[in-house]
Amino acid sequence: MAMSAANEKLIVGKISGVYGVKGWVKVHSDTDPREGIADYNPWFIKQGGHGKGEWRQIRLEKGRRQAKTVIAKLEGVDDRDAAMQLTGALIAITPEQLQALSKDEFYWRDLIGLRVINREGIELGTVQRLMETGANDVLVVGGEKSAVQGGREHLVPWTPGQAVLEVDLEQGQIQVDWDEDF
Repeated sequence: MAMSAANEKLIVGKISGVYGVKGWVKVHSDTDPREGIADYNPWFIKQGGHGKGEWRQIRLEKGRRQAKTVIAKLEGVDDRDAAMQLTGALIAITPEQLQALSKDEFYWRDLIGLRVINREGIELGTVQRLMETGANDVLVVGGEKSAVQGGREHLVPWTPGQAVLEVDLEQGQIQVDWDEDF
């Protein structure tokens, strides 16, 4: 079921447990840096996973990094029992809450689905996903058939000015300097 832009939510983490007795929760954050999740306010939380439950808005009173995790104090959650009820809830924000980027910066979500065309005009496929590696991020580009089905998958390093020549969101494509046989 497609979600309209007005109610689109971007999942940025999950409540993973409780911290202390005063209503603080532990948060598994998908943001980079990890504590960046505390920069968004309000949060939208949904209990029951991806397919169940309703999103509800909740204000973040405080949030910070605590050792290797992030902890947060949410409005109206004032004791351990109330915090425990939120364990497992997804945390989301709206696209409008995202920071505006400069001309040559992109959110991964905006690159997924773009057509990838090399200098010779050969379409390599569409961006299926991105992955982090030690050196740089990588565009995983595939065609209509997945690699498992015998389709070709290209791993194009996200190196603007080198392998990645131009990103045109309006045209829905990325031009790359990448051989179709790689």
